[in-house]
Amino acid sequence: MPHTNDTTRPVTDRYITFVDIDCDGNARRIMEHIERHLEIPERNNVFWQYFTKKRQGGAGSGSGPAPDDLFLIHSNINQVRELFETWEDEEALELLMQLEEECC
Repeated sequence: MPHTNDTTRPVTDRYITFVDIDCDGNARRIMEHIERHLEIPERNNVFWQYFTKKRQGGAGSGSGPAPDDLFLIHSNINQVRELFETWEDEEALELLMQLEEECC
């Protein structure tokens, strides 16, 4: 049972809100959108090359383990948003906003 505060109302763990939310699956779907954009040469640049290597971890960048998709998106959320806004990918933007609200 959760501990209580001074008013004897239960204090819940904030992570309980993640129950039944597919954060990993939604992050994977956002990565699929990113990958589709980056397959088009004019949408790729030095940052996205770095991002792709970072996602691969030691195998791609030579430094550290591969971060999970949710962490990588959260760490670069402004660049991801800019990519989707620039190329008017409304579906990806909606999914990104959902992920940010539910999981980041």
